Amino acid sequence: MTFSLGVVGAGQFGGQFAHLFMLHPGVSAVYAVDERPERAKEAVRQHHLTGTMASFDDLLASDVDAVAIFTQRWTHGPLVERALRAGKHVYSAVPMAITEAEIARIIEAVRETGKVYMMGETSYYNPATVYARNRQAAGDFGRLFYTEGDYVHDMDLGFYDAYAYSGGEQWKETASYPPMLYPTHAIGGVLGAMASHAVSVSCVGVRDDRGDGVFDREISMFGNDFSNATALFEMSDGGAMRTNEMRRVGYPSHIRESRFRFFGTEASFEQLANVTVWQNKAAVEDISHLMATQASMSLDDPSLENVAPELRDAFVSGLAPVHDSSRLPAEFQGAPNGHEGSHHFLVDDFVTAVNSGTLPPVNAWTAARFTLPGIIAHESALQNGARLPIPDFGDAPTAL
Repeated sequence: MTFSLGVVGAGQFGGQFAHLFMLHPGVSAVYAVDERPERAKEAVRQHHLTGTMASFDDLLASDVDAVAIFTQRWTHGPLVERALRAGKHVYSAVPMAITEAEIARIIEAVRETGKVYMMGETSYYNPATVYARNRQAAGDFGRLFYTEGDYVHDMDLGFYDAYAYSGGEQWKETASYPPMLYPTHAIGGVLGAMASHAVSVSCVGVRDDRGDGVFDREISMFGNDFSNATALFEMSDGGAMRTNEMRRVGYPSHIRESRFRFFGTEASFEQLANVTVWQNKAAVEDISHLMATQASMSLDDPSLENVAPELRDAFVSGLAPVHDSSRLPAEFQGAPNGHEGSHHFLVDDFVTAVNSGTLPPVNAWTAARFTLPGIIAHESALQNGARLPIPDFGDAPTAL
């Protein structure tokens, strides 16, 4: 069984995913849509896609089965809802939305249409989260009572260029996007390993002082001057979670931009830029090698000579040894990957969900729990750290 798909936003990031969707045997055709037609045409040429469509409206009016949305981060909510109401399955880049009302409308649209919605949260497949999820399932942590998820991505390390590429001449208006409205790379990596969710939050925002026109309230379309923010969440199981969203930080985010810590009554897990350890009451085990992802390479690359055969797929596909590469389509072998090996799994889980009529791991209800805590955290920061309750839309249904 296969389906057709339109990729909305055919720039650098969207183009990478269009390529993977085109490779997947569960997808029959991939079309590119972009406000800049030349980008859509270039994506078709570069990734051998099926063709282009003139606009988002044309895509929704077509007989294409699904859409994948890679537009500006504050635009996702309304576009997702429109696509669902038009009878399309939807894959959306993060975040799910930027208001509670937008999230509520997406969940209602999924309920009413029965269509698949998946948020493309990379941290759910982060090697640290995969490892912690497996150890938690085995009961190795004991009771998890404190966790941390940080998204440490300095503006100087790629964000200026990215915003300028997508934002045009007025890019500084959008580069001030509030850090806590992009929370899922931190929160998703924690909640992706455990069953609880956030129920209240107190957040402190750090006002920017660079003076370069970014995070300037007078210029910002969001009225935002926070470049860094720290939130402490109360969890539904009585534990606590801390999240940092940092855009001005002396940290090598090109090595690892999301990092995690899990503390349980029996064991703990801690991660830095290039070191990861598992600890219990008796010892510390360095498990950094299980987290390491490699750039894509050929199976006959000489550097793989001394690598165990069962690990070679991971190295070739930019995965970590902790990843289960056996579940991925053979067509992905050697294909570009990203975000610590997550891209292949993101595409495969969405395609599998659409073709089987099942809920993907990061479905609308899960996505709400990854996203809404950050929205409320930003409100808390605007209220000088007031502790605010976090609404919850409940657990996902067992079936669409």
